[in-house]
Amino acid sequence: MDKEKVRLTQYSHGAGCGCKIAPDVLDKILKASAQRGAGISHPNLLVGNDHKDDAAAMDIGNGQAILSTTDFFMPIVDDAFDFGRIAATNAMSDIYAMGGTPLMAIAILGWPLDKLPPELAADVIAGGRKVCSDAGIPLAGGHSIDAPEPIFGLAVTGIVPIADLKTNAQAQAGDLLYLTKPLGIGLLTTAEKKGALLAEDTHRATETMCQLNRIGAHLSKLAYIHAMTDVTGFGLGGHLLELCQAAGLRAEVDYNSLPLLPNVRHYIQENCLPGGTHRNRQACGEQIITSAPEQDAIVFDPQTSGGILISVAPQYSAELEDLLQQHGLPHKHFGKMMASTGDTPRILVR
Repeated sequence: MDKEKVRLTQYSHGAGCGCKIAPDVLDKILKASAQRGAGISHPNLLVGNDHKDDAAAMDIGNGQAILSTTDFFMPIVDDAFDFGRIAATNAMSDIYAMGGTPLMAIAILGWPLDKLPPELAADVIAGGRKVCSDAGIPLAGGHSIDAPEPIFGLAVTGIVPIADLKTNAQAQAGDLLYLTKPLGIGLLTTAEKKGALLAEDTHRATETMCQLNRIGAHLSKLAYIHAMTDVTGFGLGGHLLELCQAAGLRAEVDYNSLPLLPNVRHYIQENCLPGGTHRNRQACGEQIITSAPEQDAIVFDPQTSGGILISVAPQYSAELEDLLQQHGLPHKHFGKMMASTGDTPRILVR
């Protein structure tokens, strides 16, 4: 087999974070597993799975916490090296979203040896190693299995001063919302898989997905940043809903202020919606109210290695916007956290 002609996306039923289990189904799985036994609690566990945070956090003394996370998925692009880069960037994002700094990573690899040459798997790992090098950490080991579909990702360990630890439960009413990467990754990658990607958009989604969210480690040191989470497979709607639920708040979103990749409306018209969009919409139900199908296509578009969703005290919004602009990131607020009325919807998209 000529590895240069292999299209990795043709060997997987899902793509990137779009192959995540739908949030409502995942809730049922976790609740059912908890009924079989609560497991062991630990006094030093600062953050577990109670609020669906990005990483677990354990107090190790001296005001420091260790962060631990894992993320892996099937190919979202055809190029093996880029697949490795994207998967590694995505896995590391959970550490940055908690305000931490990565320390090391180990690889998770599943490979269909009867279908794809091992040389391609080497390219995938090389892509992951490149991102680890860019982040200044070693890819220190890993585990591999012979699998029906190609799978790659990382388990990442990080560290954060406890005073700087950001969770998705700390947002406050009145906070303004920002997102550090544009939306539309699911639309562009689906268009590529269907052979409908415009020439001008070649590599656009890949480069966006390979952009490390290292800004999170800087933002965590700012007291006026109340909460952060990264936007991935559940889309902006799903992850903002988690933010609202964890903090006991609701949110309003100005659809026209959302940061978007170029040509996303073209791909909506061409029906390049990934399957995850419908699953995300269905999972959120009436908790998120939109007014047009186009809004659904954007708000529920599954992101892979998406940006960090930031909840900031409004009086410091100008300072944050200057900082984001200095880093070449989207810097316009698109929504607001509000006190909950106790009624649905949790999120209203205007």
